[in-house]
Amino acid sequence: MKKEELIKRLKEEGYLRTKHVEKAFLEVPREIFVRKEDRKHAYSDQPLPIGYGQTISAPHMVATMTEFLEPKKTDIVLEIGAGSGYQAAILSKLVKWVYTIEFQRELLEFARKNLQKAGCKNIEVFHGDGSRGYKKAAPYDKIIIACATPEINQELISQLNEGGIIIAPVGSDHLQILVVGKKKDCKLETWGHFGCIFVPMRH
Repeated sequence: MKKEELIKRLKEEGYLRTKHVEKAFLEVPREIFVRKEDRKHAYSDQPLPIGYGQTISAPHMVATMTEFLEPKKTDIVLEIGAGSGYQAAILSKLVKWVYTIEFQRELLEFARKNLQKAGCKNIEVFHGDGSRGYKKAAPYDKIIIACATPEINQELISQLNEGGIIIAPVGSDHLQILVVGKKKDCKLETWGHFGCIFVPMRH
């Protein structure tokens, strides 16, 4: 499948809902963010292995999470779980700055190289324990967790601006619910949307 065909399908199926997110998908070459042997599948709507037990999410999931995040050009975003860098690259087209944490050092280097190839300049990729967020650059307008977590902990909520949005797959290692939360009066109001399967957060 070609990129244009994939985007057409994502629009028809309701995953891509806004023009600016669609434009970001057009601008970011997914083939850069997969392994060489998987490039022929870059525009198939499926997750692909990127090594070390990790995957690049299926395009429909990246589209869904990006749309739920309601990205704005003024946003400072924290991503937990850089993986190969694809989600961060999409966000970089839509927000002011992206900080992304990766626990696996080899993937950290993979993501950095991929983002450099893609010409993404408003992203900082660093190694760390994503469950604790990144206080140095807090607070954030949006936080996206790209790995399974048993809960959205208070430490992450404290790093989110009032009115900010956080999205995460919440549940066990084997099945999660995609949860969207909005911070109001220092607390997180959450909504569960649908079941999903992400690799577990490592720390």
